[in-house]
Amino acid sequence: MARDEKSIAGFTEALIKMAPDVDPAEAQAVAQTSHVTARRLAVEYRVVGPCIFQNFLIHIGVRQRGYCFHWARDIGAQLRKLPLRTLDLHWGAASPGTRLEHNCIVVTARGRPFNSGYLIDGWRAAGRLLWWPVTKDIGYVWQEDRAETAWLQNNATPNGHQPKRVESTGRHTHHAPGG
Repeated sequence: MARDEKSIAGFTEALIKMAPDVDPAEAQAVAQTSHVTARRLAVEYRVVGPCIFQNFLIHIGVRQRGYCFHWARDIGAQLRKLPLRTLDLHWGAASPGTRLEHNCIVVTARGRPFNSGYLIDGWRAAGRLLWWPVTKDIGYVWQEDRAETAWLQNNATPNGHQPKRVESTGRHTHHAPGG
């Protein structure tokens, strides 16, 4: 989408600068796929901003999807299809196991630590993709969920790992500020 071109270009450049061996084509594919998927999901989820209102609509049964873990799962499902060689995908969780839990995807240069990456968040801005360094995300303390990361990196168990949050039936009510 035209309105995302500047953000896609900026995100691509940021990813390339993470390490000298990051493939510019991979960086562009991650940036493009993340943005396009977030916009598509906003339509599919019938998102109503602000994000916390969407959560309320899900909670009362008016909407079916749009919690932060839905965004992470569905953006991640598209990103994991990319044949990444110089970038790694991770699942980020802030305040895991609480009603304030928030989830997103984090992308790093291959083999680099989780906290060196950029978060990818479609939830907070109701479909406009947000991205910035994990360490610059004030308000959240991120940690990696290794089981979800294994799924993102196509290292699922032979019996077919499914992210644990996909089947949630409201366990996460995600009141502000969580997703």
